[in-house]
Amino acid sequence: MGRVTERRKVIRIRDGVVSTRPDTLVAEEPLEIRLNGKPLAITMRTPGDDFALAAGFLVSEGVVAEQADLQNIVYCAGATVDGSNTYNVVDVRTAPGVEIPDITLERNVYTTSSCGLCGKASLDAVRTTARWPVSDSPPVRIGPELLASLPDRLRAAQRVFDRTGGLHAAALFDADGELLDIREDVGRHNAVDKLVGRALQSGALPLSQAVLLVSGRASFELAQKAVMAGIPVLAAVSAPSSLAVDLAAETGLTLVGFLRGRSMNVYAGAERIALQAASAHG
Repeated sequence: MGRVTERRKVIRIRDGVVSTRPDTLVAEEPLEIRLNGKPLAITMRTPGDDFALAAGFLVSEGVVAEQADLQNIVYCAGATVDGSNTYNVVDVRTAPGVEIPDITLERNVYTTSSCGLCGKASLDAVRTTARWPVSDSPPVRIGPELLASLPDRLRAAQRVFDRTGGLHAAALFDADGELLDIREDVGRHNAVDKLVGRALQSGALPLSQAVLLVSGRASFELAQKAVMAGIPVLAAVSAPSSLAVDLAAETGLTLVGFLRGRSMNVYAGAERIALQAASAHG
């Protein structure tokens, strides 16, 4: 859509010198997600990859898990009173026979660009709906040195951040540190949904050999999204929340936080980190 960034006039003050200049901002617009014609959720996001975002959101909610679960995703024509299409409303149609959980009764499905889903369901609900338990995934081991190299690779691939400075990023790497995919969004949970949705659309779920790296903190929502996509390792450059650590410990997810330089904290799932190699280098 070409709406990822917008230009605004600003007054710039540098060392007491005042000037007027245009500034590039990251775009933020609402996206309403409808499921089989019925409103389900509204999220504030950066336009782009909207179909993948909607698909990834439904993976996180346990509605779909395979490419065959989706029939199609379309923008809703006539989304405004005058009948114009704002490209801010998508309708996801599931394939015949896909059972739809009554998720609207569990909590208010409103999301923001900062906190993710509000009023999220309990840990028990996440455990029972995960299609691919990460504790059962094939063995994945990754060395601390390789983990430490991933934030720089993530940053180097952030194209829109260079112009705006206002985007979160999420990236998938394989166990050898090769970048598989990267998405940017004003919301960190949206960036992850876009990754997961693209994997669903290409038939790549579960992501049982992947490492998910996020540019900010690791919240419960992000840990849940990793678990629901079958991702065994979640790493964040900032801190995890206590509930994210609890979820990781209960589900077998490897959770790494404060991944900066050669330093990191392993909060859960240390068996996937080659700690012996780190000790030898230390």
